Amino acid sequence: MEAKTRKMDMLSGSIADKILFFAIPLAASSILQQLFNAVDVAVVGHFASDPAEATAAVGCNGPVINLIINLFVGISVGANVVVSKYIGSGDKENANRAVHTAMTLAVISGIFLLVFGLLISRPVLVAMNTPENVLPYALLYLRIYALGMPFIMIYNFGSAILRCIGDTKRPLIALVFSGIFNAGLNLFLVIVFHLDVAGVALATVISNVISSSMILVFLLREKSEVHLDVHMLSIDRKYIGNILRIGVPAGIQSMVFSFSNVIIQSVVNSFGTSAVAGTAVSLNYDNFSYFVVSAFSQATVTFTSQNFGAGKSDRCRKIFRTSLLLALACSFVISWIFILGRTFFTALFTSDPVVQDYAMFRMKVVLTLYLLVSTYEVGGAALRGIGYSMMPAILTIFGVCVFRLIWAYTVATVHHDFVVLMTVYPVSWIITGALVLSCYFFIRRKVLPVK
Repeated sequence: MEAKTRKMDMLSGSIADKILFFAIPLAASSILQQLFNAVDVAVVGHFASDPAEATAAVGCNGPVINLIINLFVGISVGANVVVSKYIGSGDKENANRAVHTAMTLAVISGIFLLVFGLLISRPVLVAMNTPENVLPYALLYLRIYALGMPFIMIYNFGSAILRCIGDTKRPLIALVFSGIFNAGLNLFLVIVFHLDVAGVALATVISNVISSSMILVFLLREKSEVHLDVHMLSIDRKYIGNILRIGVPAGIQSMVFSFSNVIIQSVVNSFGTSAVAGTAVSLNYDNFSYFVVSAFSQATVTFTSQNFGAGKSDRCRKIFRTSLLLALACSFVISWIFILGRTFFTALFTSDPVVQDYAMFRMKVVLTLYLLVSTYEVGGAALRGIGYSMMPAILTIFGVCVFRLIWAYTVATVHHDFVVLMTVYPVSWIITGALVLSCYFFIRRKVLPVK
């Protein structure tokens, strides 16, 4: 590995090509990260001793895992904003000190999540009405997965720091290596040793160790202001306050968002094992589509933070417009690829025709208007980039989370139908997008005046 910086100039020149150059590797990285779980689902769906139960056990843990880690993943966004602003203003010393605070926080949060995940795994799965025949396998998967939490946090915080200098390629390289290893080890442990759910969980943990180790090496060998020196790791109150001020609202938003999905999952569980398994299959393609949107929202927050730190209001406006258009277009394309090829894509994960029917129906309902997610994700990212993190969090919690909870306990309860339950997704996106975009344009007039 060559010891050099790969810093991108975000403050001048064209915007669209740099955002694409930033976002495409990031989207690919996130998709590969999701493939850890997707490969788990596919392997147990085809090779486990009881494919339907094993698929349901792995798949129903997705919302739980997100609920556990999303607060701290949101805090990594705060680290990205703080470091990026220092870089944009040319303050290398403070940028580097903020990096070491962020990485120390990553280690602490990872250890906390390991213990927390072990403690809450059973109560959460029981509260979700996980079918009794699925519960032992789901609990085993979740407890083993929790052992990898420190490495997940190191990877996510480290990747967020590399994004501050525009480097999204090396996190992708780390995931390519660990993802290939994960797929091979999954097959080996399930087919050869018949470990089923335990095997795919162990493979995922080991893969997380590999990807986080590579990120640490990249940071240790980096020559820019994001260089990591283990002897400088510490929590500095000057930086931790700013990181938490931006990151906690984003994390709470993601956490409450995941909580609403846990509630929806608990309703899905009431439709039986096939519905749970079908939803688990479909969720993989939801996540792939989301990661495309998320890549552009993370580009938005990073580019906006640097340019806001440099006092470039007009460029901040252009970044929002460009990112939103690109996110809408790309999410539309990938969602419709999955919809049109839904028979093929669901068959990759399961051969059970009932499970496939549930998965394909959910894909049609959820992915048709998935591009609307771009409105509140990119709008919220632009607000965080200029220091407004609480307002988009509140609006998203209301428009997505609160609305879905109300829907689950009223409309979906009265009309206990899978169609009615799935309709909550596009309706909540319309509401949330309108709220967040209105907020962005209102605040932009005051904070980013036209020069």
